[in-house]
Amino acid sequence: MTRVALNISVACILLLSRCCDANRKLLVFLIDGFRHDYMDDLQNLPGFREFVENGVKVDYLTPDFPSLSYPNYYSLMTGRYCEVHQMTGNYMWDKDTMKEFLIGTNQDSRLPLWWDGSEPLWVTMQKLGKRVYMYYWPGCEVTILGVRPSFCEEYVYNPSEKNLTDSMENALNVLKSDKADMAGIYYEKIDVEGHHFGPRSPEIQRAVLSLDRAFQTLNQKIKEKKMRDDLNVVLFSDHGMTELDWMEKVIELDHFIDMSHVIKMMDRGPVVNLWPKQDKFEEIYQNLSAVNSMRVYKKQEIPERFHYRSGRFVSTLTLVAEPGWFITENKAKLPFWRNGSREAEGWQHGWHGYDNEFVDMRGFFLAQGPDFRTNFRAGPIRTVDVYNVLCKTLGIRAQPNNGSWPRVECMMKSAAAPAASSSACLMMMMMMMMH
Repeated sequence: MTRVALNISVACILLLSRCCDANRKLLVFLIDGFRHDYMDDLQNLPGFREFVENGVKVDYLTPDFPSLSYPNYYSLMTGRYCEVHQMTGNYMWDKDTMKEFLIGTNQDSRLPLWWDGSEPLWVTMQKLGKRVYMYYWPGCEVTILGVRPSFCEEYVYNPSEKNLTDSMENALNVLKSDKADMAGIYYEKIDVEGHHFGPRSPEIQRAVLSLDRAFQTLNQKIKEKKMRDDLNVVLFSDHGMTELDWMEKVIELDHFIDMSHVIKMMDRGPVVNLWPKQDKFEEIYQNLSAVNSMRVYKKQEIPERFHYRSGRFVSTLTLVAEPGWFITENKAKLPFWRNGSREAEGWQHGWHGYDNEFVDMRGFFLAQGPDFRTNFRAGPIRTVDVYNVLCKTLGIRAQPNNGSWPRVECMMKSAAAPAASSSACLMMMMMMMMH
């Protein structure tokens, strides 16, 4: 073999080996409600700081509209806008079947009609014969397109710190032992504290410090188990959080319209879905359009930038509050409102769901591992972009999606797709063998 042929062979082997390396193990964390600026003080957060120094941090993550949990859970795992994957709210109503989706808590929320609009990553993995273990991840208990993950620790409200650390240990063990190719862990505490006490509260600061300690332990265990060269770790949130002033900024719909003229109302807060009676539609639309501090959209008038209006479960009228405002039928009916006075239990000082371009709705994204650059700061990305990053690290072909690869490829050590180059190498090697 000539020296040139030898060099080509070596280069091809290295390239092909890099291609194979793309199929490493992946550990994913979904940290509910973690606002992009919660980790600004990295000097006091050594766990997060180690991720930043060893990997990639984006400036911020813009959620899908509405900036609520379930819509963004699914956008993160499908790479598709809400109007494409059809998970358009935490509370949804299907006018054809009269079924309701109530933030995943009712039995009907497991029906295929809510979930089968798109194929989430864990379903794709299982179809490919790979194994996925999921811990408290909302939706892992549902049969989607006929598939469930290899293992699902079903969601419980506000998993404890012990639940989190136990999940970390279990996930590392199944990944290390080749029982799993991917593991996903969901943690809700940050969102819960943000709602109850507000995003700038001491309670949020303590919750972030507690999470940081858990990540310090995680990083130490990854080293002890000698997994640093084989495991990619990706952390992200679904949305941020903003301050709420209940005493001043509540929009009570029954002050402006007769609620008996509404067939169905779903959700309360920054985004409310109304289905008025047909003969009262224009009257209700005009009355609500005159209300300050909220926008009222007919379905066909919802801004295109929301990528929302074509959703199957989108209401005929969508109400969107200005940041810091809260929409409800009547505040006296709220479970955390008692005679206009604040009660310690259940009082809400923070909320999310507003216009997804509002700064406080921004989430975060961190990643470290053999496929990611080191100590690299990337520009802003969007929720739908995350899916392509996960597929790249897993070495699988992404389903058609709305994400942008150019927005995220800079964070990868090997940005270019390897398929064409590896095919060319194989052809050259075969030609050389023939000669």
